[in-house]
Formats: sequence, C-alpha cells, structure tokens
Amino acid sequence: MSNKKYKIALIGYRLSGGGSDKVMATLSIFFEKMGIEVHNIIVLDEVSFPYSGKLVNLGLLKNKSNGLVNKCKRFIAMRRHLKANDFDYIIDFRFRTKFIQELILARLIYNTKTIFTVHSFLIDHYMPNNSWLTRLIYNHCYANVAIVNSMKELIVNKHNLKNVVTIFNPINLDEANEKCKEALDINFDYIIAIGQYENPIKQFDKLILSYANSILPDKQIHLVILGNGQRALLEKTAKDNKVENFVHFLGYQNNPFKYLKQSRFLVLSSKNEGLPNVILESLACSTPVVAFDCPSGPKETIINLKNGILVEDQNLQKLTEAMNLLVSDEALYRYCKQNAQESVTPFLLDTIGQKWLDLMEISL
Repeated sequence: MSNKKYKIALIGYRLSGGGSDKVMATLSIFFEKMGIEVHNIIVLDEVSFPYSGKLVNLGLLKNKSNGLVNKCKRFIAMRRHLKANDFDYIIDFRFRTKFIQELILARLIYNTKTIFTVHSFLIDHYMPNNSWLTRLIYNHCYANVAIVNSMKELIVNKHNLKNVVTIFNPINLDEANEKCKEALDINFDYIIAIGQYENPIKQFDKLILSYANSILPDKQIHLVILGNGQRALLEKTAKDNKVENFVHFLGYQNNPFKYLKQSRFLVLSSKNEGLPNVILESLACSTPVVAFDCPSGPKETIINLKNGILVEDQNLQKLTEAMNLLVSDEALYRYCKQNAQESVTPFLLDTIGQKWLDLMEISL
C-alpha cells in the first residue's frame, strides 16, 4: 500500500457537451474516489457534467476578442498552475489541431508525465498529418491513449508512434441508474438520437429520411433528437418527407438518461465516431441500439441481435429495415432489452479506471 498522495491534472476544453469532456468528468469522479487529488483545467467556461476535484476555469479569463494577448494570458495562467502544483501526471482530453500551439504545450508548458488522448477515428483532429511533426510532439510523452483498438492500429501504422495504448471510454452505472429515475413529460412512444449537429458527422438528415421510410410513423412511434446545431435543414427534411409532426428537436439536455430510459431504442447514424458514449449510456439504461457499423466504436459495443442491431455502414435501406425489425419482432426486442445493461460490463467505470491506474503505475 502506498502512502503517497497522487495529484493529476485533467485538461479539456470544457465539462459539457462533448464525448471527451464527459470522459474527463467521469474519470475525475473515479480518481477522486480513489484518493487522488484531481484538478480539472478547462479552456471554455462551460460546465454541466458531474465531476469531482478542483475546477480551474481558464474560460473565465477569455474575452470577446480572444486575441493573442488574451491567449497568452491563459497560457501563462495554465503554466503557473501546473508549475505551482507539482502534478504526477497530466492527461489531455482536448482535440488538437493548432500544431505550433500543441508543440509549445507539449514541450514547454506540460512539465510532468503527460498522457494525450485521441477520441475520434479522424485522428488528424488530434495529430498532424505529417508524421515527423506527430512524432516530434507525441513520441516523447508518457503515453497516447486511443479509445478503440482500430484507432490504436491506425495511429501506429500511420505515424509509427511507440507509446500508444487502448483504454475504452467508461460508463458510470450509478449515474445512469440514478438519472433514469427523473420524471419525463413525453406522452408518446418514440425512438431517440443524440448528438451535436453543428457539422454533418451525425447525419441526422439521413436518419430522418430512413425513419420516414420505415413503419414507425404509421405505428405512431416518433423520433426524438437531442442536441444543438442548425436545425433548419433537418426540419426541412422532415417536412419534405411528411414526418414533421413526428420528429422532435429537444435541444441539448443535461440529463439524457431519462430520455434514453423511456425510448424504445437509440439510433446512431454517424459517418464516423470514436467510441460513442451515447451507446454506452443507452445500454446502461437497458435501451437497445441500432447503429451503422461506422469507424469506430459500434462494433466494440453492439453485439448484433443481442443488445441491438449493427447495420452495414452507410446503408440507409438496411438502417430502415433494422428499425422496422426492432419494432415488429417483439421477441427480438425484449431479448435485446434484457441483455443491454449487462453488455456494458467491460466499460464500467471501476474497470476502466483501474486500467488508467495500471497505465500510470499508481498503486493505491
């Protein structure tokens, strides 16, 4: 047993909205529970996820212009905090596209063992396309964590990094079970999709089209979409396909679990992913999932015809058929539903948290 009090800095853009932000918040809860001192350092003043530990909100220093002087001010504030606290580890959850900035952070500001995470199959959101630059920034660090094995293989094959490991995203089952209990004021049967639609990656327009071609509207089963973005195109797609009265845009919700719990099933229609937290959250609520077999994540979480249906990637006709099947075959639906929560066992917070402790060689 070690008597050392470990200190970890978790660095992200915010504690709200995104999948990597949720992972950061969830891991902060685990680390604090294990007696580790946690500092959550965020760049944007956005907090909605439950978290534990100290909050260092650099977003409070950001002004409207966000000019060079203001950015330098936040850089200096971060550097001072890291230097003053003598952290054992830094874990960076941000997407990283400004590579000169990242080189400065990695080489000059991060002053201890640093772990960088990659949360999308689009690895150029985290690492330069130029492999020499990638190795310059990331080969010296303690570790690079990919969230699925196929992502790890892509990074290693493309950039020849020697320090890449796989650790899945965690799901906090206690949080899911508690938040499922919250009352929900929806008086119709529905399926659900969740995600930001500020960009086309979630492909909600294709989902609406697939839904319109299914038997669900005739059976009075609606489609609920949670998340923010430009909804005009999506509303037009629903109207053009005569399902505007069945498609509901409810915006971003702090508690998606209560919506997932009451939904028949979740649909994921993405072009690409990392390891979607929303799949784990849905299964934790005993709600099956229908998802494209896109790169990456669905095949790691969905056991076809056991906790949901894995659909041929980008095949809209097959997506429609899968939704129809999960509505028309009651025995299959019940089977998938009864298996859903147990299927997240490999992703439970205590299991994934221990993998992080093992990576950092922390013995508590």
